Amino acid sequence: MPRSLSTCLLPELATPELFTDARVVVIDILRASSTICTALANSAEVVIPCEDVETAHQLKRDAAGNPPLLGGERGGVKLPDFDLGNSPREYGEETVAGRPIVFTTTNGTRALHRSAAGAGVAVGCFLNCEAIVNWLESSDQPVVLMCAGTDGHITLEDCLFAGLLADKLVQRNQHVPIDDPTRICLDVYHTAALRPDGVQLQLRASRGGQNLQNLGMGEDIAYCSQIDILDLVPVWDATANRITPLK
Repeated sequence: MPRSLSTCLLPELATPELFTDARVVVIDILRASSTICTALANSAEVVIPCEDVETAHQLKRDAAGNPPLLGGERGGVKLPDFDLGNSPREYGEETVAGRPIVFTTTNGTRALHRSAAGAGVAVGCFLNCEAIVNWLESSDQPVVLMCAGTDGHITLEDCLFAGLLADKLVQRNQHVPIDDPTRICLDVYHTAALRPDGVQLQLRASRGGQNLQNLGMGEDIAYCSQIDILDLVPVWDATANRITPLK
């Protein structure tokens, strides 16, 4: 079991010592985490996260052999000249199987790169919740839940999932030390769990959810709110800059 559980509500709040010997879960529910998990579940070869659009284009130009797909968004909208946006529903097996994906988003891929000092970095969302919990439980390393937020603002959807993860971990070990941001996320999740379809309702009410609905992408919210439909742990090798499923 983890020896401690901390939540970072924004990457900008992280301090270097937070990551010491820690297993980190990067959370960007709407939608980078959900899209990365879906792409790998549908047999994408690898996801290569980039902080900026220029780097993504350069990686595609430099690729030899199996050419990567470019995926990502800014402001929720697919980037010009990109093959795919940031909707997990675009990353079906018929599209991504066997293909590398160079991926850049407004918040999620930046949160990944800010977590590079972690001893192990995984991507988590509602879709693969149980797999992430089991990965965290398999070690006594400290756990850090890294919420991506949106443009430097804390987001309800990320806190909601961090609360679910924390709830599952605390249920299995009542004595794990937790910090105040984790307590806040637990309260957010417990409030949502009191209502039928509370997770999806909260996702729709969130800033990110409202933005997606305004863009005509409300179906993504229903997809991203599903719990435990994927059994994989995407792990990021920061040195090689590759996200692949844990073997």
